[in-house]
Amino acid sequence: MKVCIAEKPSVAKEIANILGANIRKDGFYEGNGYQVTWTFGHFCTLNTPDDYQQSWKKWSLHNLPMLPAKFDTKIINDKGVKKQFNIIKSLFNKAELVINCGDAGQEGELIQRWVIKQAGYNGEIKRLWISSLTEEAIKEGFTKLDDSDKYNNLYYAGSSRAIGDWLLGMNATRLYTLKYGGYKQVLSVGRVQTPTLAMLVKRFKEIDSFKSTPYWELQTLYRDTNFNCEEGRFEKKEDGEKLLEQIKGKPITILSITKKKGKEQPPRLFDLTGLQVHCNKKFGYTADKTLKTIQKLYDAKLVTYPRVDTTFLPEDMHSKIPETIKKLQGYEEFTKPLLDKKIVKTKKVFDDKKITDHHAIIPTGVVPKNLSKDEFNVYDAITRQFLAAFYPECQVANTHVEAEVDGVKFKARGKEVLEEGWRVLFPKTKTAKDDNEDSDDKDGDANILPTFKKGESGNHEPSFLEKQTKAPNNYTEASLLRAMETAGKDIDDDELRDLMKANGIGRPSTRAAIIETLHKRNYIKRNKKQILATETGIKLIDTIENELLKSTELTGQWEKKLREIEEGKYSAGKFINEMKVMVEQLVNEVKSAKARPKISAIRKKKIDKPNEEISSNKIANSTCPNCKEGKLLKGQKAFGCSRWKENCNFRLPFEFMDKKISENQLHELLTNGSTGLLKGFKQDDKKINGILSFDENFELKFIEKVEDTKKKKTDGVICPKCKKGKS
Repeated sequence: MKVCIAEKPSVAKEIANILGANIRKDGFYEGNGYQVTWTFGHFCTLNTPDDYQQSWKKWSLHNLPMLPAKFDTKIINDKGVKKQFNIIKSLFNKAELVINCGDAGQEGELIQRWVIKQAGYNGEIKRLWISSLTEEAIKEGFTKLDDSDKYNNLYYAGSSRAIGDWLLGMNATRLYTLKYGGYKQVLSVGRVQTPTLAMLVKRFKEIDSFKSTPYWELQTLYRDTNFNCEEGRFEKKEDGEKLLEQIKGKPITILSITKKKGKEQPPRLFDLTGLQVHCNKKFGYTADKTLKTIQKLYDAKLVTYPRVDTTFLPEDMHSKIPETIKKLQGYEEFTKPLLDKKIVKTKKVFDDKKITDHHAIIPTGVVPKNLSKDEFNVYDAITRQFLAAFYPECQVANTHVEAEVDGVKFKARGKEVLEEGWRVLFPKTKTAKDDNEDSDDKDGDANILPTFKKGESGNHEPSFLEKQTKAPNNYTEASLLRAMETAGKDIDDDELRDLMKANGIGRPSTRAAIIETLHKRNYIKRNKKQILATETGIKLIDTIENELLKSTELTGQWEKKLREIEEGKYSAGKFINEMKVMVEQLVNEVKSAKARPKISAIRKKKIDKPNEEISSNKIANSTCPNCKEGKLLKGQKAFGCSRWKENCNFRLPFEFMDKKISENQLHELLTNGSTGLLKGFKQDDKKINGILSFDENFELKFIEKVEDTKKKKTDGVICPKCKKGKS
């Protein structure tokens, strides 16, 4: 029996129908000599620290670094996953051949390989490698199955990435949490998330420290066209005002008109990052939302494989393009001009040397049905980009007009669209845009100039404008994705950006998840389309002194090595050993570093019932907020840490400044980091009020609060009994 293992039940069903395995059984399909089963996402995960050594279960600086000699996997602790895995294992035990039908990418290869390995299968394995889930693509894929060994390097790269993330994530997160984390604050550190956060913090500081300075510009309006003074910016107001007085009441004369015809090339096809950038700019979608939406379109066979980092198609696809274009319904006004002539084979679209695992994202030609608004927007964007790639260039005339007013030179620049070409697919729409939103080149309005004649003259309206230098823009999700793609470099040029992709941080399929992880951990926040670092995120980056962890360039080098592993140019073992050395050096460096202020968690809301009596057992079972390892024990005069022999001196006294502190109030202090306003403390024989909290060393700290005892003046209220007096 041949056993096919797909990554999703829906894909397994499609494959089973095509192979004739039409008998549905528990966890698989069977028929025609095939059994088709499935996973649903990650079934396996790398072992946790305590799976290697039981002592590693405890978060302690003494246990760091944790460097397993060999990394193993296990089935995740989920009832449904375990049941399906046992079904898969039983099928493998009787299989003569296993066909890996997982998603054709690094993550898909890793998911299925781990399951096959965990099941103990050692027989022959073939690989189904397809770029779309159409019936035609699946049938063609089964006619040319590859040996699994062909994709070994892809698996080595995926496992190296996972192991590298484990080594740094597990060790650095525990290291910084134990060294610098405040009460109930886990400081998460990662190979990609930390340099990404560092970019956001750097931008925050650039904006925060930016000092705006004024400057002035001299302009004049002639025939509804703004002409700018060639002097440029005036740093001194009086210099510009002098010229303003000079040109007032005098006519403007056109000196010259220069027109230069130009061509605007069609846009590149989409890779995943390009699509996410476009959808963030145009629709405000997060990267994660775009990824989830295109995954649905892929599962519905409407588009090709989405997790790609190339904008090119293989050269042998050229002959198939007309058939795909012909199938597109709802776009006939755009497809007809293409089908009326031969599709040109250009290196800007077809280039085998630029193909990685897959080609660019394009529509399959399957007719969409019942799409949601979001699904349609993403599908429409992909389809228009696909068609635009085969349209002629946009013909433009770039115009430069020079003018003069009493010897003062002015200039105006503009563009005239002569032939729309590919731009016909992107009609201009006027939409309100945020100040920090990146413009979309396809939708940008050109500065269209009227027709001027050399020597013409007339009245004009001069103006002298005061402006301010502007700080850098906050990142949007679009600009952050581009910065991750190019290791922090601000690059607009398509070709140069392609060269930088090898050094980008993260992969197209993981960048959205990285951004969401930072958001969930409260290191970043969203403000409309802007992404801003939070106070916690800023403090974390300020605390991390190791530049390697924060550097986008160096993290980009790790990504380059992972890509080279995939290409068979670098050793997976060498990469893992390098990560181990780096982690060991990091641990030693941070352990010996001087103490810094703790980063505390955001204060939680007060407990719902502050007057309800809290038993001492609840406090006694709490984790020590200082060392985060011991348990609180109740003594005669205070709660203390069970690790007092290991020099943890944390104490929570029952009495402070001659005031007895109830267990209820102590519990509130532990839960919230501070108490509410308490009365009855004594200082210099005077009773004072205040709150209790912890300082950076988790010693009790008293903060005096003075009540506002002044009563508002009122006319009083008439006594309801005598009707004369006032209360």
